[in-house]
Amino acid sequence: MSFGEILQHALFAGSVAAMTAGLVFVLAGAIGVNRLPDFYTRMHAAGVTDTLGAELIVLGLLLQASDWQTFAKLALVGLLLFLTSPTATHAIANAAHRAGHKPALSRFKPPHPKDAGSTSGEG
Repeated sequence: MSFGEILQHALFAGSVAAMTAGLVFVLAGAIGVNRLPDFYTRMHAAGVTDTLGAELIVLGLLLQASDWQTFAKLALVGLLLFLTSPTATHAIANAAHRAGHKPALSRFKPPHPKDAGSTSGEG
């Protein structure tokens, strides 16, 4: 087996590993968007999916690129995703915050310590 064939197999293995990791992040983000309790945590899941999952998939495709034009186009797509996805996620979350959308800090809020004495009949 020549060095070129070994390099080709290594690039293919790296490409499959990057795309598989990207798929795992995309699936985790999709589950997070469906399962998380409020807007802000869902935005976090969507942002991680959009940035890290898509970047890993683009990296896997970069490793498979056969010519420089395809490589350059994929690199440009990856750069634009890297710059615009976190910015868009931040802009949407900031707009929701300015509009007065409150985060759900806890589903089950424990009683305040000052109210603890009144529930037990002491106060």
